[in-house]
Amino acid sequence: MKKIALFIAPLFLIACSSAESQTSVTPSVSADKPIMTTSEGLDSFIVAGGCFWCVESDFEKLDGVIEAVSGYTGGRTNNPTYKQVTYNDTGHYEAVEITFNPAVVSYETLIDHYWTTVDPTDPTGQFCDKGESYRTAIFAREDQLEIAQNSLARVKKDKPFKANIVTPILPATTFYKAEDYHQDYYKKNPVRYKIYRTGCGRDARLKKLWGKK
Repeated sequence: MKKIALFIAPLFLIACSSAESQTSVTPSVSADKPIMTTSEGLDSFIVAGGCFWCVESDFEKLDGVIEAVSGYTGGRTNNPTYKQVTYNDTGHYEAVEITFNPAVVSYETLIDHYWTTVDPTDPTGQFCDKGESYRTAIFAREDQLEIAQNSLARVKKDKPFKANIVTPILPATTFYKAEDYHQDYYKKNPVRYKIYRTGCGRDARLKKLWGKK
């Protein structure tokens, strides 16, 4: 489904839904292994939280996070393009693969943080972005599954709102890196990114759900 914009402005037209590149993407390392070698002491995980530009921004500001890479996962199509994921029935989510240093920050802490960056009550997408590719999900490796499930249980118990949480925890699968123009979009195009994020109502909705968290 197409992204639904809350407002129209010239700069907003280049937001996630307006990108039309057909450049192919390539898969990262198998999802059951860190994207960096264990000798480097780094680990990784994959989450989906609506527009991947925003997920990148929300995680790369954290101590211990080395890099956040936008991409696609969870679907049926090999080497998907952005247009295929957004407009066709590929089953893929817009997702982000996050590399972190576990000596500085734990996977548990990062997953706990994830909840406060999304609206986990919406099964149709995130904020102004609607469609299956914009749904939320945690994609966990076998060794991450219990930690993710425990985090979900805590959130269900302590959440400051009444609505049910619908974000699933799914098995990690092949992650396909998105086109280059999507990477670090919030850094390369800060004004346009801010217009998109504000217009989409992301921060306003997060504040309503989570308060000062």
